[in-house]
Amino acid sequence: MSTLKQRVTRGLPVVVLLMAAASAANGDARPSYQELTRKLVAAARERALVHVRYVADYVRIPYPGGDVPADTGTCTDEIIRIYRKAGIDLQKEVHEDMVQHFNEYPQQRRWGLNHTDWNIDHRRVPNLMAFFRRRGESLPTTKDANQYLPGDLVAWNLGSGVTHIGMVIDQKGASGRYMILHNIGQGPQIEDALFDWQIIGHYRYYGPQH
Repeated sequence: MSTLKQRVTRGLPVVVLLMAAASAANGDARPSYQELTRKLVAAARERALVHVRYVADYVRIPYPGGDVPADTGTCTDEIIRIYRKAGIDLQKEVHEDMVQHFNEYPQQRRWGLNHTDWNIDHRRVPNLMAFFRRRGESLPTTKDANQYLPGDLVAWNLGSGVTHIGMVIDQKGASGRYMILHNIGQGPQIEDALFDWQIIGHYRYYGPQH
């Protein structure tokens, strides 16, 4: 997916639109990139209407399809819930990739772990970054706001080793830039915060079917 970087005025790469048209012509039932982006952005905007307390506790959850209590969560839980609303289970996708490629994830060097744990692995920002880099499209962490489009995932370094993640939505703030849906401590909110912290990751992920 590294070739999906050419832009059109609507904000979607030319090759994406061509692939979507080809899929439709061939009777492919999978959602197009454009359709999936719409679903992700709609789900992200809906999250801002939900009351969530910022709770980062370790919680044992079912697999697949597991989630922490609906009124709690962190920045990663918002991303997981957005994708799940669009039909993609990041808990399952991250776990399966980690089982096969454990050394590609920061489990051991960052947390001293030598095994996977589907209760928490997908809820850690560095793991999501590794997954999106491996299975999605990793894009430049540029200072050009025009390169960050609705549906894109952005990861930040907040300082002192603290990382954060959010999703770009299709609503612009006072700065003229697309805003971010994220949970940085006050529950899911939409804020004009793209360049508030050091960007350390910029991704697109359309699910395993793509």
